[in-house]
Amino acid sequence: MARHPTVAEVVDVVHRLYPPGGAADWDAIGLVCGDPNARVERILFAVDPVAVAAEEARESGATMLLTHHPLFLKGVSSVAATTPKGRLVHQLISNGIALHVAHTNADHADPGVSDALGAALGLDGLVPLAPQPTPTMEKVIVFVPERDTETVFHAMAAAGAGSLGDYTDCSWRSSGIGTFRPSTAANPAIGSAGALEQVDEHRLEMVLPRTARSAVLAAMRAAHPYEEVAFDLLELVSEPGGTGTGRIGELPTAESLSTFAGRVAAALPPTAGGVRVAGDPDRQIRRVAVCGGSGDSLLGRVTETDADVFVTADLRHHPASEHVEGAGPALVDVAHWSSEWPWLPAAARQVAAALEQLGTTVETDVSTTPTDPWQQHVAMTGPNTRLAPAQEGRTR
Repeated sequence: MARHPTVAEVVDVVHRLYPPGGAADWDAIGLVCGDPNARVERILFAVDPVAVAAEEARESGATMLLTHHPLFLKGVSSVAATTPKGRLVHQLISNGIALHVAHTNADHADPGVSDALGAALGLDGLVPLAPQPTPTMEKVIVFVPERDTETVFHAMAAAGAGSLGDYTDCSWRSSGIGTFRPSTAANPAIGSAGALEQVDEHRLEMVLPRTARSAVLAAMRAAHPYEEVAFDLLELVSEPGGTGTGRIGELPTAESLSTFAGRVAAALPPTAGGVRVAGDPDRQIRRVAVCGGSGDSLLGRVTETDADVFVTADLRHHPASEHVEGAGPALVDVAHWSSEWPWLPAAARQVAAALEQLGTTVETDVSTTPTDPWQQHVAMTGPNTRLAPAQEGRTR
């Protein structure tokens, strides 16, 4: 019978799916409270770490709450139950519920928050809107006596060289002849002082992340038989990767902006604010840019693409107005909570599947309780403030 994972095992899985290195430097992600050795039978996934989510976790029997938004974005000197955040920490701990946060690391991951939003809208071929560069890679080329190639190869691989995507122990080898003449001060492993030596050697090439450079070179030198190791170190050009902010994809067939806005309204959890639209209702929509959460910082980037519309949340008046005046893609603005909610069921499936591969089992629940702060919408019925044609452009 499969066992339940520990909090630490769940954290490791979440970090593998949504690497912490992908988080913004201002973010606060990871385990907020909870015993790493405690067992996790049920996880509740929610957007916000708020009291209603903690209570829902308690009622469902969850022993872990995994949220998208952080509880603490700024340092605190107290978690006394005299503040809402302090009370939440007490509420969680007293009920044996761990809290873990996956925020901008989940935004930027592949797949991540915006992938889930794009999938909910029926988009195909999703790629990052603002891709992050792949980690800086280097290639080391070392010349090794043929009899010692395997020893050097395995030492470099163990130190972090030779990994390409899902493959490890990657290398290229070619044969040649190395020459050298030891001086009288040298202590050569092969040959003698003053004599020109020729050795059958392999040219061994392996890639490595820049962060592993020191470890790989140290392992190479330790395993190599020569007193002076001949090697080249090359920096490789970084290419855009599959991670990054936002996504852009395509609808199966084009449709009008008004029809597309209805698609958005039907696909996302309803909120009091509904869906706001800027653009010609008859405009044809095929290419769609999306960003779960606040996305007006990406308006400039969206304009540079071939997107017909941009779906995001929290668009501010001035950036949106300037964008519309610039004849950019149409805009569809939804509630922040609603734009990020589709990630929850996707994350629940991914985490449960990854834990199952470890031989553990866990139940998952997805909170459907709206935690958008805006809870009511009242249609405005005040006086019409549009000026008569003769008065337009004047003040009263």
